[in-house]
Amino acid sequence: MFDTKVALIIRDDLLPWQRLNVAAFLASGIAAGAPDALGEPYRDAAGLDYGRMLGQPMLVFQAGRDGLAQAARVARERGLLTVPYVAGMFRTGNDADNRACFLAEDPDAPDWVGIGLLGPKKGVEKAIKGLSLHP
Repeated sequence: MFDTKVALIIRDDLLPWQRLNVAAFLASGIAAGAPDALGEPYRDAAGLDYGRMLGQPMLVFQAGRDGLAQAARVARERGLLTVPYVAGMFRTGNDADNRACFLAEDPDAPDWVGIGLLGPKKGVEKAIKGLSLHP
């Protein structure tokens, strides 16, 4: 049905509010990185307009630190759109500080708490291989 796939991978040891926060930020990053993947605006029966959403499903997975690192490595190798979220971002309050926090991470071993992926179906499937869906 779709040539592409969207996956959000969230670290399995986060608090519930952190998991939801990470998922929301990753989803917004996927939408921003692929505006052509957005569907049309919604309209209700009263004629009120609502915002657009991604036009395809997003699957949410969970992983430990090693699983996130592996998925991120495969995503880079396959050239997938990758949206990052690292632990230090929980201590920031704005986009500029989030980017500075990410820039300060060790590029070989970021403290991943989540990544969002979008790309060719086979590439995303390779990146999420072995991960379980979020309960």
